Order: sequence, then C-alpha cells, then structure tokens
Amino acid sequence: RLTSLAAVIQHRQALRDASISGRLSDSLPDPAAARDWVVLVGGEAHSRRVQPVADGYRVADQAGVDMRVVFHATITATLIEARFDNVEMIVQVDRASPRLRLGFGGAVFDALVVTPRAAELAAHMPYKAPPDLSRFLLSPMPGLLVSLAVGEGQEVRAGQELAVVEAMKMENILRAERDGVVASLHAKPGDSLSVDQTIMEFE
Repeated sequence: RLTSLAAVIQHRQALRDASISGRLSDSLPDPAAARDWVVLVGGEAHSRRVQPVADGYRVADQAGVDMRVVFHATITATLIEARFDNVEMIVQVDRASPRLRLGFGGAVFDALVVTPRAAELAAHMPYKAPPDLSRFLLSPMPGLLVSLAVGEGQEVRAGQELAVVEAMKMENILRAERDGVVASLHAKPGDSLSVDQTIMEFE
C-alpha cells in the first residue's frame, strides 16, 4: 500500500511539474492517461502503474493486481489520510528530495520513485555505503559548546551526559547512545559549532 501511495504522490507531482509555464516543450501529458513508475525501496524495485479515475487512482502492481487509492490531500501535505480499497490509513510524508519518506504505525521507509528507464540505469550505479559515524558525537545544530561532562580516556554509559550545546538561547544536553570510552576531544567549551561538527570521538 505504501509503495502504491508513493507512486501516486510522484504521479501527481509529475503532472504539476508538467503544467509549469516556460518549459522547453509545450506538449502536456494527458492527465487521464496511465503512467508507469518504479518505486525503489531498500534495494528492491516495485513496479506500479498509476491510472487516474473519477474519485482517485487505480494502481496496479507488476502482477497486475490493482487497488483503488483515494485521498484528497494537497500536493505538499505532510499527513495524508488515504483509503486503499476498503482500508483507511493515515501516513506521514516527508519529502527529502528526491526521495519520499513514508511513516505508518511506527515504521518508516525511504522510497525513490522513478521512471522505468531511470530504474534500469539505477541498477548499474555502484552502491556507496554511508559513512560510519557511530564513533563520533556530532553537534546536531549550530550553537555554542557550553560544557563538556567527560574527558579523554573516560568510560561512559548509555544515557550519560556528554556535552551541552546552546542554540537559540536554549541549552541542549547531548547524551551517550551506548557504552564506550572517549578517545579524543575535538572541541572545547566556548567553541562555536556548526551543524554535524565533531565534538568528541570514541574508541
């Protein structure tokens, strides 16, 4: 259901983009025509065909099984009340371009919705693993490092206070996410921090 919803959201966005004036091509897609999309989630590809109908959208999967998706939220809504055939769901939508982040019932997944041709090309792109930042305490916001509660070589426990960062006249306490040992400090009290700047490193 969520992959179908992602395809519908992308379909609506594509129709809106096509209606913007000043484009190189004057040809507009038929808003009533079906269109194929591929929803990429966690390395898996899910084919979806979106067909606008009178009261919503008809979405078919790669096996030809379809469902009716109905919702009337605006194109920029972050909370969508949708009905999938006879099942109603409230889904949170965050648009972290170019991906969609959908949340429902405590589960969250990122979906990239592309054309079938773009999905073919994406399959040839090398996978770049995200950097491992678990060994670092990073500043979550720009601000002033007010204090450090630990020193180099000190053992820390999960939940223990590590540092205090002041931003917008509010003090934010940064705590350890797991047990560890402080290997080195990269900032000192009084330093101005940028977002994601390293404050300390763990062994």
